[in-house]
Amino acid sequence: MKCALIVAALLLSTAVTAQDLHYSDQASQTCVEQTTTPDAKRACIGDSASACMNATSDGSTTIGMMHCLDFEHDYWDARLNRVYKQVRGDAKAMDAEMAEIGSSAPKTAPALLNMQRAWIAYRDASCDFEQSLWGGGSGGGPAVLSCLMRMTGEQSIRLEQFQLGG
Repeated sequence: MKCALIVAALLLSTAVTAQDLHYSDQASQTCVEQTTTPDAKRACIGDSASACMNATSDGSTTIGMMHCLDFEHDYWDARLNRVYKQVRGDAKAMDAEMAEIGSSAPKTAPALLNMQRAWIAYRDASCDFEQSLWGGGSGGGPAVLSCLMRMTGEQSIRLEQFQLGG
């Protein structure tokens, strides 16, 4: 993905380091734990990045914003990977159970895999587009990272709705 290379280059070329920032996943995590609806959980996306940006003057620089947004993106990406694994395991078990009883219902695990692959392509294209709106300006880095964070968080919350018993 083109935007990832640009973001990586910008993050490596800065004097602001992760040690200069005060990032914690706590704001987003606490918000999600205290809500019950998917819409309320989606409103939590960005809470930790915002807290990071507001914690020090380094957080208000373009590079500082990018670090904060990237840290929170990592939080949502890890959460997405955990929930995807769980939902995929549940789907495989359900497919096996349905096959055992002779059901001709469509298989869930391959459909989930196809959906996730299509979502990744959609996310990447969407975030590349958001970055392009900045015409090469310095806001492109934060824009693409904000997009990646937001869309990854939304997908995580969406998949959490499909967990068995959840």
